[in-house]
Amino acid sequence: MMLRYALKTVRARKAGFLGAFLALMCAAALITACGTLLETGLRGTVRTERYAAAPVVVSADQNVHQRTVKHKKGKTKVKHKAKPIAERAWLAASLGDTLAGTPGVARVIPELTFPATPLTEASTDTGGGTGADGRAAYGHAWESAALTPYRLTSGTAPEAATDVVVDRHLAERARLAPGDRLTVQSTRAPRSYRVSGIAAPGPDVRHQTALFFSAAEARRLAAHPGQVTAFGVVPEAGTDPERLRHDLTEALRDTGNGTGGSKGASTGVRVTTGDARGPVEFLDAAGARTKLVSMGGAMGGTSLLVAVLVVVGTFALSVQQRHRELALLRAVAATTGQVRRLLGREALIVGAAAGIAGALLGLPLGGLLFDRFVALGAVPATLRHTTGFLPPLAAVAATLLGAWAAARIASRRVTRIRPAEALAEARTESPRTPWGRLLTGLVLLAGGVVLVVVLGMLRTEPASTPVTFLAVVVLSTAVALLGPLLVRAAALLLAGPLRLTGHGGRLATANLRAGAARAASVVTPLTLLVAMACTVLFVQPTLGDAARAQAREGVRADWVVASRGPGVPAAAAHRLRSGEDVVTEVVRTTVRVGLDKYAAQGVTPAGLTRTWDPDVVAGSLDGLTERTVAVSELAADQLGLVPGDALKLTLGDGTAVEVTVAAVYARGLGFGDLTFAHGLVAAHVDNPLAATLLVGTDRARGDLAAALREFPGLTVLTPAAADSLQAERQQANAEVNLLAMGLVLAFTAIAVVNTLAMSVSERVREFALLRLAGATRRQVRRMLRTEGLSLLLLATTLGSAIALSVLTAFSVGMTGQAAPAVLPLVYLAVVAGAGCLTLVATALPGRVALRVRAVTVATARE
Repeated sequence: MMLRYALKTVRARKAGFLGAFLALMCAAALITACGTLLETGLRGTVRTERYAAAPVVVSADQNVHQRTVKHKKGKTKVKHKAKPIAERAWLAASLGDTLAGTPGVARVIPELTFPATPLTEASTDTGGGTGADGRAAYGHAWESAALTPYRLTSGTAPEAATDVVVDRHLAERARLAPGDRLTVQSTRAPRSYRVSGIAAPGPDVRHQTALFFSAAEARRLAAHPGQVTAFGVVPEAGTDPERLRHDLTEALRDTGNGTGGSKGASTGVRVTTGDARGPVEFLDAAGARTKLVSMGGAMGGTSLLVAVLVVVGTFALSVQQRHRELALLRAVAATTGQVRRLLGREALIVGAAAGIAGALLGLPLGGLLFDRFVALGAVPATLRHTTGFLPPLAAVAATLLGAWAAARIASRRVTRIRPAEALAEARTESPRTPWGRLLTGLVLLAGGVVLVVVLGMLRTEPASTPVTFLAVVVLSTAVALLGPLLVRAAALLLAGPLRLTGHGGRLATANLRAGAARAASVVTPLTLLVAMACTVLFVQPTLGDAARAQAREGVRADWVVASRGPGVPAAAAHRLRSGEDVVTEVVRTTVRVGLDKYAAQGVTPAGLTRTWDPDVVAGSLDGLTERTVAVSELAADQLGLVPGDALKLTLGDGTAVEVTVAAVYARGLGFGDLTFAHGLVAAHVDNPLAATLLVGTDRARGDLAAALREFPGLTVLTPAAADSLQAERQQANAEVNLLAMGLVLAFTAIAVVNTLAMSVSERVREFALLRLAGATRRQVRRMLRTEGLSLLLLATTLGSAIALSVLTAFSVGMTGQAAPAVLPLVYLAVVAGAGCLTLVATALPGRVALRVRAVTVATARE
C-alpha cells in the first residue's frame, strides 16, 4: 500500500522531487565516470603494435618483488608483493640459444629498443623525445623489423653505421626520401644519417615512430652490450602459442632464469602472449594503470562522500518543505513506521530513476574524462578505455542506498515527535537544534581537527592527498550539522549592518533567524564549494612553490643548459668543460628501497659544490662516488640512515646495488630524496641524456651558445629563466589534478544552484503574504539578494577557514613551514564564482515566484 501512495505522491509532486532527482542523477553520473576510470586501471588492455607478428614475447620482469614469510601459531604464511620499476629491464642475449632450442620454436628474433628522436624542425618544437607529430620515437636494429613486420617500400636495408630506415609515417611528415640526410638524437651525440630506405608496417602502428639502424649501430646506441630488450618468438606451424609459452617458461626455469623474482630485485623472465604483450612494448601503460586506479579510487571516494553530504541536505530540504503534509499524516493516525516507509519508498523511486539516468550519462562522461587525461599526457593513448557493467551498476546501487539513507536521516525529526508538535512545527520552525544533531556535529568537528593535526605530520604526497580532501569533507559535514546554530550566530552578528540597508535588510535578518534550518541547507553546499575549490586549486601550488624555492636556493650555477628535445648529450657537457669551468650533468630517475619508491637524480661529482648546494646537514658531498649516495632528511628519517650506513636499493632498470650514505641534505623537496653519481644512474636508465646542465663559469651566454651550436635544441638559460620554465611544466602537471577534481567541483556547484532554487521556490506563499502586507516586488527581490549575500558571506568565511586550516597543515607536513600558496586573484575568482551562482540561483526562482498574483497564491490550497 505504501508503494502505491509513494507512486501517487511522486507523480503529484514532480516539481518538489526535481531537486532531489537532479542531485542523485549528478551523483550517479560522477560515480559511474570515476568507476570507468577505476575499471580501466584494473582491467584495461594495451594492444601490441610492433610485436604483432610475434605470437610469443620473452622479456625481463618489470617488477621488484618482495616475499615475506611469517610463522604464527604453528602456521606459515607467505606474502608476495610486486611493484613496477621506472626503467626498462634488459635480458641477457645468450638466452636466445635456450629459446631457439625449445621444441616448437621456428624463429627467435632479438629486439633492441632505445630512444631515437629525429631532429626535424617540428620535433625540436614538441620536445620530450617525440617525433614531428608528438609520437614517441624509438630506434631498433633492422633485424627486428620482422616482429611487426615492417617491409621496405623503397630503398634498401641499413648496412653502414650511418644508414637509417625510417617508417612511412615519418617519411611523409618530414618529406624524406631515400638518399636524404636525417639528424637523429639518440643516447649519444646527435648524428647525421643517410636515409637508406622507407618501411611500412603490416598492421597499423599509431603510437610510435620507428627508426631502424644496422645491427652494430643499434648495439652502440642501445648502450647495453650483451643484452637485449626482448625476444620475439615465432612458433612452428600448428604449434599453439599458449602451449609454447608454457614450454618456454619451463625451459627458462630449468636454466635458472624462471619467471620468479628474488627479494628486492628484478631478475625474472616473463613469457607473454596475446594482450599481455602490449605492456611489454609500452612500459608506461603499467604505470598508467596504477595511476588510474589511484585517481579513480580517490575521485570516486571523494565524489561519494560529497554526494552523500549533498543528497542528505537536498532530501532534508525536501522533507522540510513537506513538513505540514507529513504532520497531517501523523495527525490522522499514520504511524511512525508508515511515514518512514512512505518516505523511503519515495526516495527509492526517485533514486532508481535518477540512478539509471545518471549511470547512462556517466558512461560518455567517463570516456570524455579519459580522453582528456590522454590529451594531457597523464595516460598513454595505448591504454584502452574499458567500460563494463560494474560501474553503472555500482552507481545505481549507491544512488538507491544514498537516497534511502538520506530520506531516513531527513525524516527523523518529523517521525519522532508527537503529531500535535509536528503540526505546530509545520508553521513555525523549532528554535532548538536537536541534541543528537548537535552532538554528532561536534564529534565530526573534533574528527576534522584530528585529521588536520594528522595531516601536519604526513610528509609524503601519496599519504597526504587523501587525508587532505577527507578533512575538507568531514569539516564541511560538521558545518552541515551545526548549520542552524551558525546561521543564527551570523544573523546576530549581521543584524546591525543589515538594518542599515533598509526594510529588505531587516526582513532578511528576521528570515535568517526564523528559518535557520532552511538557510543551513543552503550554507552547506556553498561552504563545501568554497572549501573544496580552494583546496584543489592551492594544494599543488603549495607543494610546487616550496619545491621551486628549494631548487632556486640550491642552484649555484651561473647558467643552465636545457633541451627542447630528449635531453642534453654528454658530448655537450664535454664541450663546455674547459679550464676552471664546472659542468654538472643532471639525470633523473626513480629507484626503490624495498618496495618504496623514491625520486632520485644522478649528478657529476667533480666540482659539484660550485654549481649545487642541497644544504648538507650531515656528512659531505666530497665523498659522492658511484658507490655512495646522498639522501634527503625525509628519506634518512624514514629509512633510519646516517652517514656511513649501507643502503640496499633497486635502480630504475631493476639492478640491485648496495651503496654507502655519504651525506644527508635538507632540500629534498627541490632535488629528490636520493642523489647518486651521474655515471651510476646514467648506466641504468632508458634515456641517459642529462635533463639539464648546471654550468659554473665566467663566460658569457653567447660564448656558451656558440660552443653548443652543433647540438640542436639546446638553450642556455639563466637560473631564473630555468625556474620559470619549471613553473610552466608544473602548471601543465597541475592541470591533471584540476581535471581530476573538477567534476567534484562541478557537482558541488550544481548542488548549490539546486539547493538555492529549491529554497526560494518553496517560499511562494511567504512572498505573497509580504506583498499583501504592502511590500513591493522590488523590496522582496532586495530581501532575497540580502539573504543570499549574507549566506554567501557566512559560507565563504567557513569554507575559507576550512581550506586555510587544511592547506596550512598540508604545508607544515610537506614543506616544514606553515606557508600555503594562496593566489589572491584565484581566490577572488572562487568567491566571485560562488557569488554569481548564489545571486543567479536566488534571482531567477524569485522572479518566477513573484509573477503570480499575490491574492491567487494566498488563497490557494496548500
